[in-house]
Amino acid sequence: MANLAAYRGRNVIAYYSGWLQKHGSPNLSIDDGDKNGFMATIYKMDRTKGLDLILHTPGGDIPATDSIVDYLHQMFGNDIEVFIPQLAMSAGTMIACSSRKIHMGKQSSIGPIDPQFRGVPCHGVLEEFETAISESSRKQASLPFWRAIVEKYEPTFLGECKKSIQMASEFVKSQLELCMFAGRRNAKSLAGTVVSKLGDHKATKLHARHYNADFARSCGLIVDNLEDDQTLQDAVLSVHHCFMHTFAMTRVSKIIESDSGVKVLLA
Repeated sequence: MANLAAYRGRNVIAYYSGWLQKHGSPNLSIDDGDKNGFMATIYKMDRTKGLDLILHTPGGDIPATDSIVDYLHQMFGNDIEVFIPQLAMSAGTMIACSSRKIHMGKQSSIGPIDPQFRGVPCHGVLEEFETAISESSRKQASLPFWRAIVEKYEPTFLGECKKSIQMASEFVKSQLELCMFAGRRNAKSLAGTVVSKLGDHKATKLHARHYNADFARSCGLIVDNLEDDQTLQDAVLSVHHCFMHTFAMTRVSKIIESDSGVKVLLA
C-alpha cells in the first residue's frame, strides 16, 4: 500500500470484507461501525493529497453508506477515486458512484444498486405484491395461495421497501451530480441514466448480478482500465492478493487500513 501511495502521490485506504472466505461472520457488510475505522486511518493524513479508496465489499446498510460517504467528502472533498480489484457490490457500487473516477480491471465487477430490506430485494417484494393483487382479482382460485404469501409481510414492510428504493436512487443520483459529473451542464441527465440502468430490477434481474467495466462505462460512469498502466495494475493487485491471503489464513473478516499502516481489524 505504501508503494501504491508513493506511485500515485495520494493517500490510500483499503476497505476490505472477507465475505468470500468468511461465510456467516457478523462483520462482513458495510455498517455504522466502519466509520470508526475510517476515522482512525484518516487521522494525521495530509488530506490535500486526496484519497484513493480500494474497495472489496458485498455492500451493506444504505444509511451507514450515506454517512460514511458524507464523512469522506468532508475530509477530502471531491478528490476521491475508487479502485475495484475484484468486487464492489450493492452499497459498494454506491460508494464507487460517489467518487470522481472508478478504476477497474478485466476481472472487476460492480453490481446493481437496487436495495435489499431485511435480506430480501425490495423491487422483488413490490413486484410480487403487484402480481398477487393482479392474479387474485383475476383468478379467485389463486387467492388462498397469494394470501399465504402476503400474510408473511410485517406491517409497514411494503412501505419500507418503497422508501429503501427511493433512498438508494436519490443517494446515488445526488452523489453523481455532486462529484463524478460535477460542473457538467447535463449532470442531472447523466446521473439519471446511471441510476436507471443500475437500479432497474426488471433489467438487472438479480441483486447479485455482476457488471464489468465496459457495462459501467455504457451506463455513463467514468471508468479507467487498470490494464492501461501496468505499474498501477501490479500495485493494486498486489494489495488485493495480500488481503485475500490474510482472510484465508487468519480469523480476520474485515480490514480498514491506510498506506501508513494504521489498520482496524474485525474478526
